[in-house]
Amino acid sequence: MAHSLSSQLDDVVIVGGGLAGLFCALKLAPRPVTIISAAPLGEGASSAWAQGGIAAAVGEGDTAEAHAADTIAVGAGLVDQDVALGLAREAGARIHDLLHYGVPFDRDLKGKLAVAQEAAHSARRIVHVRGDMAGKAIIAALIEAVRNTPTIRVIEGYVAEALLTDDNAVTGLQLRKADDIAARPVNIAARAVVLATGGIGHLYAVTTNPKEASGLGLAIAARAGAVIGDPEFVQFHPTAIMVGRDPAPLATEALRGEGATLINAKGERFMAAKHPLAELAPRDIVARGVFAEIAAGRGAFLDATKALGDAFAGHFPTVYASCIAGGIDPARQPIPIAPAAHYHMGGIAVDARGRTSIDGLWAGGEVSCTGAHGANRLASNSLLEAVVYAARIAEDIDGRTFSAQRLPPTEVPRNCAMPPSAEANLRALMSSHVGVIRDGDELADAIGTLSMMEQSVGNIALRNMATTALIVATAAWSRRESRGGHYRSDYPAEHAPAKRTMTTLASARAIAASMAERVPTLSATA
Repeated sequence: MAHSLSSQLDDVVIVGGGLAGLFCALKLAPRPVTIISAAPLGEGASSAWAQGGIAAAVGEGDTAEAHAADTIAVGAGLVDQDVALGLAREAGARIHDLLHYGVPFDRDLKGKLAVAQEAAHSARRIVHVRGDMAGKAIIAALIEAVRNTPTIRVIEGYVAEALLTDDNAVTGLQLRKADDIAARPVNIAARAVVLATGGIGHLYAVTTNPKEASGLGLAIAARAGAVIGDPEFVQFHPTAIMVGRDPAPLATEALRGEGATLINAKGERFMAAKHPLAELAPRDIVARGVFAEIAAGRGAFLDATKALGDAFAGHFPTVYASCIAGGIDPARQPIPIAPAAHYHMGGIAVDARGRTSIDGLWAGGEVSCTGAHGANRLASNSLLEAVVYAARIAEDIDGRTFSAQRLPPTEVPRNCAMPPSAEANLRALMSSHVGVIRDGDELADAIGTLSMMEQSVGNIALRNMATTALIVATAAWSRRESRGGHYRSDYPAEHAPAKRTMTTLASARAIAASMAERVPTLSATA
């Protein structure tokens, strides 16, 4: 059952009600723990929308070493090899945990876990639930388990807008009632805080992520001084359906596998000139091709009228329904598309136990950066990372005792209404200047605008968005090469040796200050 903030809070507070947060809370039981969630459990979590599954070497003949090798190969030189191997080796145990919590993974005729193949995996190792329902089914099972665990308190409808610290140690959180800018903030004491707040997709104009994935956890950790790892690496899905929905629905890559083509407004195919595999090229290359057509004013469309025609609805009912709801008949019309921010490989830097650089602060799931994904995530490793690190965090916290924390007096920040269109402008700026294709001049312009917003806007939600956006933009400006999900048109090649990014908000601000003479392209409140 849900509780109010008037209840006595526990020494462990988890911020976020997605896969990492729920799994960590269950692993901590019977230790008392409080989950703070801005949205009702499951509704603001990207993990609930995951259509893939969980990668785990549980099939006959497969090994953790092979899984780790695939992860390392995709990560473009930046995967921590020990982390990848540890992740792969713990996968089987975490799958069995999920089965214990009631997740109905698909099984074969012999009763064994059914495993499927996905791109860049060398073996069949993806466990699913009813095909494409894994995320929804996992979250539903975990929510039920959490609701039935008496030592877990759930407080819904509150946003953590600041982390409270004293001498680089967590003392608590500043919360505010969600969607109520006039509400006074509430400061709560906490001896241990786990951030499991999700990714940054909502910083971009087109995203597959829920609105809660706006970089909040990264921002509040960074503002408290935490080290941030690899923030420039953002994965974009190449074919989001542009029918006016936010988040945007996806046109699955399987459509291109069935022969659908990518065309511009003139009906010209454009991927054949960019890669020998044309529409079946790697995801990041297709995303850049689509983005370039849109940026050039030619538009981009996915045309399945010849490949599928009237068979579209029967083969791809979810995509068909999304198109029809948006006024597009995909059996007879090309589908307007654009690349969508999908997953953040970067995040709050953590060690093998999920510890951040701030004492008493852990991070798990997409908000964290473990070194497992490098510059480009292997399919279906995200849910695996979330459960593996959630379990490690729980074990690390459970083995510790915490001294009583005194909540220091804090200055209550002013919170103004968000200026009309300010959030839309920030998201448009990130998409155009810090998106699929980047260059130094546009990054510098974005940094100028984001720096002003980060330090001057009165709306705390917008300021936190600008904080994360600034960190992403400055890291992208500093990485003068192209690698994985980060592409610089002015530096299109990789450089050796491969180096990870470790940065802070102070470093991002210093980079912005060095560019202060540049004139930003947009005003902060336009």
